Amino acid sequence: MTMRLMVVSLLLGATLAGAEENRLEGWQPVGRMSALGEGLAEQGLDVGLGMTYIYQFNARGGLSTHARRGRHAGSYDVELTADMARWLGVDGGSLYVHAEGWWSRSQGIDGPSVGSAFGVNGDAMPRDALVVTEMYWEQRLLDGTLLLRIGKMDPTGGFECHGRPVAFDGNAYANDELCQFLNGALVNNPTIPFPDYALGVAVHWEPWPGFYASGAVLDAQNDHRETGFRTAFHDEDYYFYIAETGFTPQFESSNGPLQGAYRVGVWNDPQPKGHADAVRTYRDDTGLYLSCDQMLAKENADPEDAQGLGMFFRYGYAPSRANDLARFWSIGLQYQGLFEGRDEDVLGAGYAHGAFSDHAAATYPQDYESVLEVYYNLQVAEGINVTPSLQYVSHPGGASGVSDAVVLGLRTQVTF
Repeated sequence: MTMRLMVVSLLLGATLAGAEENRLEGWQPVGRMSALGEGLAEQGLDVGLGMTYIYQFNARGGLSTHARRGRHAGSYDVELTADMARWLGVDGGSLYVHAEGWWSRSQGIDGPSVGSAFGVNGDAMPRDALVVTEMYWEQRLLDGTLLLRIGKMDPTGGFECHGRPVAFDGNAYANDELCQFLNGALVNNPTIPFPDYALGVAVHWEPWPGFYASGAVLDAQNDHRETGFRTAFHDEDYYFYIAETGFTPQFESSNGPLQGAYRVGVWNDPQPKGHADAVRTYRDDTGLYLSCDQMLAKENADPEDAQGLGMFFRYGYAPSRANDLARFWSIGLQYQGLFEGRDEDVLGAGYAHGAFSDHAAATYPQDYESVLEVYYNLQVAEGINVTPSLQYVSHPGGASGVSDAVVLGLRTQVTF
């Protein structure tokens, strides 16, 4: 409750201050928010608002094509970044606060209709009105080459190198369920037991352009609805460790440099756990992963224009004695601006394959689950995007007697 009040107070104060300096007549909604944002930016505040609505249904196979629970789902979020050099005189410091809310009690259609182990809606979360999911201090050191974050955070794709999302398990073309793929296996690597919105410390170092190394220590027993202090300091000493390194090369082409990113990482989870059929548990679960993306062709030489073709690849390994999903890989393509006059539209196609543990054959009689997803992100207007998607899920949940599922969806996102 204390964190919620802090966020509301910060946002209300910032909004009132910005509104006082930006009294304009006849604003349109987008223009009004833009003018308000400019006023807040002058005060060292950056505020973002967004809402996402997702409609999905299982058209064939899976557990049921008639269940209606979870078809309507979505989320809304508020982001605030405060420049601490402006507010407290701390050069290179910033405070980031992120509050989110979700709806759909069943967390999407997986449970009632599909039965997927991956999750056909990567945005689905337990219903909640407002949760402070992130609140951390970021400090830039050594002329900006070293970044330190302390607080409650989402560790997935939190840092950038050469404009590419990197640590941890970032990907330029398969990393955001709000504008890219919806299936969870095409958002992040499912073999990595990421703590969601956990209290911790993360460090990102870029000693020279195009190369980086990152590491983080996070509370492994976190609850995204809480501050994290109870589980981090008053429960067992279980902390999730992850380290990643990589490089972001550029390859020359007739239309300018083609940006890429190649990442490799390892993780350790000390919590006692086992696969679904295990009769004992194991500690110090350790795995590794790869995440790569590369632009293959640009439509023009404008360095600010992202139109063109890109591809991605992921791989993950986790010990089969302690995990249900032991091996994973995914691959796909993205094309921005495929059709004339639709420069901001994005077409994406991806395939993901996850092999279940050989030791959990009773729970997962099928050896694997896989998914093929195709989406088209259509920009309707500035800040408004509509994305139809199609998913074909093979062997949902690795269960026997459950046929392949065809999931249709429509996502609408509004951002300010």
